Amino acid sequence: MTKSAVDQWDAIVLGGGAAGLFCAGVAGQLGLKVLVLDHAQILGEKIRISGGGRCNFTNLHSSPHYFLSLNPNFAKSALARYSANDFINLVKRYQIAFHEKHQGQLFCDESAKDIIHLLVNECKQGKVRICHPVDIQSVSRTKDTWAVETSMGRQFGTALVLATGGLPVPAIGASAFSLEIAKQFDLAVTEIRPGLVPLSFTDDAFSSMSELSGLSLPVQISAGKKNSAYGSHLFNEDLLITHKGLSGPAVLQASNYWHEGESIQINWAYERDCHSEFLNEDNRLKVVEHHLAEMMPKKLADFFAAQLNFSGRKWTELAKKDRIALANLLNQWSVKPAGTLGWKKAEVMLGGVDTRELDSQSMMSKKHPNLYFIGECVDVTGHLGGHNFQWAWSSAYACARAMAS
Repeated sequence: MTKSAVDQWDAIVLGGGAAGLFCAGVAGQLGLKVLVLDHAQILGEKIRISGGGRCNFTNLHSSPHYFLSLNPNFAKSALARYSANDFINLVKRYQIAFHEKHQGQLFCDESAKDIIHLLVNECKQGKVRICHPVDIQSVSRTKDTWAVETSMGRQFGTALVLATGGLPVPAIGASAFSLEIAKQFDLAVTEIRPGLVPLSFTDDAFSSMSELSGLSLPVQISAGKKNSAYGSHLFNEDLLITHKGLSGPAVLQASNYWHEGESIQINWAYERDCHSEFLNEDNRLKVVEHHLAEMMPKKLADFFAAQLNFSGRKWTELAKKDRIALANLLNQWSVKPAGTLGWKKAEVMLGGVDTRELDSQSMMSKKHPNLYFIGECVDVTGHLGGHNFQWAWSSAYACARAMAS
């Protein structure tokens, strides 16, 4: 296909998810002629299924503190240029009802589709052309023009934006396309692995606890090592015991900091100083598991009593060393996961295009002018709770403003 005015764009955005659509909408409204290409039959599927179908679209407290990257300072510029309040104001302008659920997490009252409609409408206002499903066959560059070979013909753009996300949830079309393009143009990519993902255990380590499947309770959990790439972190969140291992917000958060071969530490009664309480308490009539049931679900109390063969024993029968052992079990429980449940269950991708390759103010490649990477494909990953959507909005906005300047 020959180059023509119809096929020449100021910017071609590859990926019609949160970052891609928002970037296109902002750039279009700033006067750029923008084309969005996506391989999906239905746009925004990851947005639609997020937050239980209600989309945790940002977090009131979103800041660089809540993000992981080999360069923890990289996200500062974009997050400062477009904050959570900026996106909240946009949501309010569209009269989308929302509520705060937990620790600043904001969800739509009705449906995640409200956010998809917002993004598509922003693109319409910017006269953005959105084409899908489209297969992207190759990307190349000639002088100052990017060429994208697609199933709808060759498209040319002054700028090219990679916004195709990461590898989580392959069932809805997740791919490593942005990372492949980065490597094609000799940009470094950091190690990638599933993030915000449940942890699994071997049968030997978990066989007795699997009987507690479905039980949920608040815990304090820590994972990671101080000298590792992302360091260590402590979370106070809800934990869920499943038939395969551990899940729930606490474990998803910890999974970002955990590496294979390491243990995680769980405080099952973090609001209690069990060492002090157990050594000073004298519940003459109560058996151990009944006493523990005052601070945790009965099934879990029975489980911990059985772990030390204390089931049915009266509290007063426990020697000092027994009480210390029980306190250690509750306040300092350590277990080594076998692995994660992988990309199918992960919510985000850790790692990605190395931030040393990108300008933090524009998201543009330092090696290749007018080549941009935004959203999940970049080595910036947020904690659970709306921070990853905020990174999508912030990185997209920085990119759009840079292209229009």
